[in-house]
This record gives sequence, C-alpha cells and structure tokens, in this order.
Amino acid sequence: MKQFKLNYILFALAITAVFSSCSKNDDINPDFQENGPGLFILSEGLFNANNSSLTYYNYAARVTVADKFKLRNGRGLGDTGNDAGVYGSKMYIVVNGSNTVEVVNAQSAISIKQISFTNGATGRQPRYVVFNKNKAYVSSYDGTVAVIDTASLAVEKYITVGRNPERMAVANGKLYVANSGGLDYPNYDKTVSVVDLTTLTETKKITVTANPRGVYADQYGDVYILSSGNYADVAPAMAIIDSKTDAVTKTFADFSASGMAINGDVAYIIGNSYDANFNSVAFVKLFNVKTETITSEKFITDGTAIVTPYGINVDPASGEVFVTDAKNYTTNGTVFCFGSNGVKKYSLTTGINPNNVVFINK
Repeated sequence: MKQFKLNYILFALAITAVFSSCSKNDDINPDFQENGPGLFILSEGLFNANNSSLTYYNYAARVTVADKFKLRNGRGLGDTGNDAGVYGSKMYIVVNGSNTVEVVNAQSAISIKQISFTNGATGRQPRYVVFNKNKAYVSSYDGTVAVIDTASLAVEKYITVGRNPERMAVANGKLYVANSGGLDYPNYDKTVSVVDLTTLTETKKITVTANPRGVYADQYGDVYILSSGNYADVAPAMAIIDSKTDAVTKTFADFSASGMAINGDVAYIIGNSYDANFNSVAFVKLFNVKTETITSEKFITDGTAIVTPYGINVDPASGEVFVTDAKNYTTNGTVFCFGSNGVKKYSLTTGINPNNVVFINK
C-alpha cells in the first residue's frame, strides 16, 4: 500500500514536471505515458558538482522528463555519470565520481541496487559497462574490470588489466579493454587487454598507439581502437584488431576521433578538427567497416550545426542516429536525432554534458 501511494504521488509529480522538447510539438500530449518505448539520455553534469541526470523521452507522446531518476527515487544520481547500458529488464549506470554503479528498472528508472565501487576507503573510479552472457563487466581506473552477475547483482570477481582502463567490447568470446594510462600524463599506456570470458582472466596485451580510449566491435569480428596519442609528438590513431588472431591488421595514423557507433556496415565517427585559423570544427564522418574506408567526411546533410559532439549512438530498431552536444560543457546540452540520410528529425534538451543515449524499445 505504501508503495502504491508513493508511485501515485511520483506519477502526479511527473505529470507536472514533463515538457515537450520536440521542435514540432510544444504541448504535452494528453496520452503521455511515463513508461514505454523511448530513450534515456545520461548527462554527466559537472565534475564534483554531484549533478548527473537521466533524461527520459517517450516516443509516442513526444515528451521528456528532465531528470527521471531523481523524480522516481527522491535523490540525485550522483557525481559524473560516465556510462549506461541496458541488459534484460535492468539499466546499469556507471557513476564515476561517486564510485557507484546504479542498477535501475529500465522502464521506471526506480533503483534496484546501488553497487559501491571501492577498495577499502579508496574509490575504484568506475568508467564503462558492457554485457555478455548474464554478466556485466565494469572497467575502473584502479586497473580492474569487475564481473557482476546480472541476476544477483553481486560482484563476483575483479580482473586485473592495464592502467586506467576505459571502454570495452566483446568479440569472439573475448573482452577487449582499452588501457589508457590516462591519469599518468605524459606516460600513457598503449595496450589493449584481452580477457578470456570463459576463464575470466587476462590472456595477453596488444600494443597500439598511446592512450587508447575507445573500443568498438563490428559484425565481422574486427575490433576498432581509438587512441588519443600524447597530445604532443604522438598523433591520434585508429587500429583494427582481428579478434580471431588478436593481430593488429591495420592502423590509421593521424586519425582523430572522440567516439564511434557501429550499425551494420556503417560506423558513425564523431570528433573535432581545426581549421586554418585554429577554430574548432565538429564533424560526424561515415566509415564502412566492410571495406575499411571513410565513405563520407560529412554525415549531416541539412546544415544542422553541432558545437561539441560528446557522444553518438544508433538505435538498432530504427537506424536513427543520435548525437549529443555538450556545447560549452557548463550549460544544458542537446541531443540531435538524425535519419540515416543525415537529416535532423528532432532535438531534445538535456542536462549538462550529455554523453550517452540508451534505447528502450519495448
């Protein structure tokens, strides 16, 4: 009974809090449902400001809830929400600054469990999450990958990898982990750990360009590594690893990119370059993973301007491409939804520094 009353009150609050963010509809749809097919946008907020947020957007009603996690749980998400992903009926939100992984119901955003990521009194600084066969894998800056059972939500093991691991990807029964060494400037790491997902142990390290951060897998068993270089005499690069042999088959030198999303044969790549006057210019490029070539330097075809591309995701159900814009890093951001033709469909206002879009299609 108490839970019913609480849900009723929270739902009433939700109705007063929601507002339309679509450019074509400024009125709240009377048929709005708080749950249902839609998406969540994770915004990391400002570092040490404890203002991460989780924006919800309902496809059918075309309305948003500005911070659904806070609305449904009566507390904030925490400091620096870094990553989020859905597995089964649960969403896992990695909150780096708070040293937690928040596990919530993927429809309602109600917290199921908050997992502490500490080693004694020291925070592990969790970074990213991926999933495979009823396990969630969370990288942490303390040089480990945690193995979480998705049924019990217990941490079963910490796997030792390289320094300051970042993104991960699963291919051919193996977990590929980018060891950035990002806290050891200018002495960055330059390896990718390979973890056997049967034995849950690191089997080898693969050498790539310094400061690897992004890891993405395609449908052909290739793993793409985005490295930032050392910001001086080592340029950024992209390496391709064959997951069958764990050999680096190709390296693209002077390949600057901050993120990637792969859908079928198409990889959407975001980043910022600089013009002749050293002005920052945002880009979204198209890369064909089958031919391993850039097919277009300009994905956006309608002139939509993005200031600071901060994240990119593709809805596998619709093929729509979502680009997050952090703008000046201190004010509310924007998420742009594009069709596969590069034409904007709509945009949504988010919290500060939106970095990830998670799709709820059922």
